[in-house]
Amino acid sequence: MSNKIIGGLYRQTMDKRKDAVKSFSGMSDEEIEAIYSMTSLSRDLADRMIENVIGAIQVPVGVATNFVINGEEKLIPMAIEEPSVVAAASNAARMARPHGGFHAQATRPIMIGQVQVVGVQDPYAAAQRVLSESQKILEICNSTNPTLVKVGGGAIDLDTRVIETIRGKMVLVELEVDCRDAMGANTVNTMAETIAPLIESLTGGRVRLRIITNLAVKRLARSWAIFDREMLGGEDVVEGILDAYAFAEADPYRCTTHNKGIMNGITAVALATGNDTRAIEAGAHSYAARDGRYRSLTKYSKDSNGNLVGSIELPIAAGILGGATSTHPAAKAAIRLLQVKTAQELAGIMASVGLAQNLAALRALAAEGINKGHMKLHARNLAMLAGATPDILDEVLKRLGSEHRVTYDKVAEIVKEIKSIRNS
Repeated sequence: MSNKIIGGLYRQTMDKRKDAVKSFSGMSDEEIEAIYSMTSLSRDLADRMIENVIGAIQVPVGVATNFVINGEEKLIPMAIEEPSVVAAASNAARMARPHGGFHAQATRPIMIGQVQVVGVQDPYAAAQRVLSESQKILEICNSTNPTLVKVGGGAIDLDTRVIETIRGKMVLVELEVDCRDAMGANTVNTMAETIAPLIESLTGGRVRLRIITNLAVKRLARSWAIFDREMLGGEDVVEGILDAYAFAEADPYRCTTHNKGIMNGITAVALATGNDTRAIEAGAHSYAARDGRYRSLTKYSKDSNGNLVGSIELPIAAGILGGATSTHPAAKAAIRLLQVKTAQELAGIMASVGLAQNLAALRALAAEGINKGHMKLHARNLAMLAGATPDILDEVLKRLGSEHRVTYDKVAEIVKEIKSIRNS
């Protein structure tokens, strides 16, 4: 992989961007074409992926630049429809470069499967009986996927809980499964279903649900970075970011949008790589509220030199094998672009992008306001919405470049003026 930063992609044509990305990543013609062609998902393949297929909807895939993660240059594929997100992540990554970029890690890829048991007469004793047979239960689980066991994964532990519900006490049997490089839902669900008869015989109750939980508290991804004070805009901007962070920590209304910004980055990478965006989103927001109060997934402070130090921790159940990641040509190409070899590495990258996205949003809020950059990038969409045809679009955007505020009314006014001049 090249160790040179790729700059100015936004000024290039799509052809030249494709060539730059291909040169940087070492991707083959076929791999880069899977993303570039915008036609990689055939009707036959789509029809096999989900039910009742009638077509597909395309989402742009952009490339975030400037990222250094664990000492390696990375280009980050991001699938998202919202303007400014890719640019913001790239800008934040640039501000982390002078201090070594992002330092990411992920825990062992352990997912939890839950077996719900109802109608148990002696729930606490029943839970103990299950624990006494834990080794046998784990062996049965691992018999369902010997390949996973061979590569170092499989069911590794189990626990039990008794919970109070509006329907009375229930016994929960919770499996811990190392899913290696897969997200793991199918594997964990199969194991939970397979042990159900034994669980019923041990507890004397009836098994109802047997399913994975997306609150993957044992599959955490973390990243931290130092963002340069001067590149951020100076001491006052740093203080403004810290005040914005404190606001999010204290108020769930602000924190919801704060964490949404984090997920702008993480979800975009998840979608580009064919991962389950809904599972990752649900897990992240549940983790943010794990102590009963909804909190920020990021933390910020200052170092001794006044630079901003940011960190992030959240569950990310992302895989590089299975599902759309292994079947969708564009998703496979995105994994190739990232040069990742394990699901843990991918999770660390996602966490880093989430941190960068959050920092960029906080800086915009603290410095010039979120709309300034966002609306400039949104100007093209507004122009087309206001009726700008391809032959006048560049002129409209040029006129908008000198405007302090970009609003739909202003865009419509400029479009009308230019059309009037052209038609006179």
